[in-house]
Amino acid sequence: MTDSAGLAANRAAPDARDAVRALGLTRRFGDFTAVDHLDLRIARGEVMGFIGPNGAGKSTTIRMLCGLLRPSDGQAEVAGFDVRAQAQQLREHIGYMSQKFSLYGDLTVAENLRFFAGIYRVPRQLQRERVDYAIAMSGLQGRTDALVATLAGGWKQRLALGCAILHRPPVLFLDEPTSGVEPSARRRFWDLIHELAAGGVTILVSTHYMEEAEYCHRIAMIDRGRLVASGSPGELRARGLGADLVEIACAPLGRALQRLAGLPGVVDASIFGDRVHVLLGDGAPPPQQLGRLLREAGLQAGEAQRVPPSLEDVFVRQVARGHRGEGP
Repeated sequence: MTDSAGLAANRAAPDARDAVRALGLTRRFGDFTAVDHLDLRIARGEVMGFIGPNGAGKSTTIRMLCGLLRPSDGQAEVAGFDVRAQAQQLREHIGYMSQKFSLYGDLTVAENLRFFAGIYRVPRQLQRERVDYAIAMSGLQGRTDALVATLAGGWKQRLALGCAILHRPPVLFLDEPTSGVEPSARRRFWDLIHELAAGGVTILVSTHYMEEAEYCHRIAMIDRGRLVASGSPGELRARGLGADLVEIACAPLGRALQRLAGLPGVVDASIFGDRVHVLLGDGAPPPQQLGRLLREAGLQAGEAQRVPPSLEDVFVRQVARGHRGEGP
């Protein structure tokens, strides 16, 4: 199942404002299809969130868009360069942060920055200015002589971002850049992302933190290599469920989930923390009856309350529909 309204925008005619365009992008490894006919468009200066479970195809897609992995099928253009025919030129005009921290722990902050300025072929007369900017942007003043191995995770990620933008790339790819970073450091990292976007940099950032998706201008949700929904956070919440969502506190959760999922008219039921979210379709019991039905089954339960859907609700719903093979 795909969110047809959101995906139609990705298939529309090319726009000169697009910094990233992919059409039918596909990557196969033998008999396994990691990315399956993906359509994607990202406007200049836009922050696009790339959301999906581990193994969904996010990293493979990013590697193809960076010119690091050749597509099996389809086409893509990034910063005006064809990812197949102009991979070398493309890599000079993008910034890339991989999932794994890839700087040199036995060098200082300043030494890493100077080294990557050389790797990115920043003109010698501009290197000091660019390094100073990266230090200021990352908030690393006072830490320039520290060995990178001694930095906390959040500082390392800020440094990696600083290194990735030394050559002033118009497009930046961040592959789960805040994984394992404490919440306060993640918030600061997102502030840096939006500072860059405000300056015109286009950013595709993958994450498995649903709350981080709220910081993006638009979101692309991917599962099993396919795009299942796209749009702004507000758009996805508004159109992503197609049924009433209620929340109920109950215990034990496993038995309550099984009981609720088996009721007639219940479209879906999922555990969210210490509660269950239930999607009520045609023929489902009214919300005020759910607590009573659980208590009659010998379970502990409060009263169900209607709640606005979160992005996690939307994602779970879209993936479930896709797995069941439901049409648009």
